[in-house]
Amino acid sequence: MNNTALTVMCLMPLLAMVNMLFNQAHFLMALLSLESITLSLTLFVPLMLMNCNAPNTAMAVILLTFGACEASLGLSLMVSMSRSYGNDMLKSLTSSKC
Repeated sequence: MNNTALTVMCLMPLLAMVNMLFNQAHFLMALLSLESITLSLTLFVPLMLMNCNAPNTAMAVILLTFGACEASLGLSLMVSMSRSYGNDMLKSLTSSKC
């Protein structure tokens, strides 16, 4: 595989993490950033395993399984938070309602 594709695949998880740091206002944006991290790692790990001639290629399936669990749990938490607080702002989780 050429160097450009490898560079892009190496930078995708890092860019998704930077996106996670900058988009912390809404819970949905945080979930989308986590999902992009999971999907970029799902592409990155098999590529690196194939590059190292490793026989274990089931790691991508394991990552996809954890990604599906993370997405379903995150969406259920967002629905629960929207029903109880009325919005998806992460600030409403940390502010005390006295």
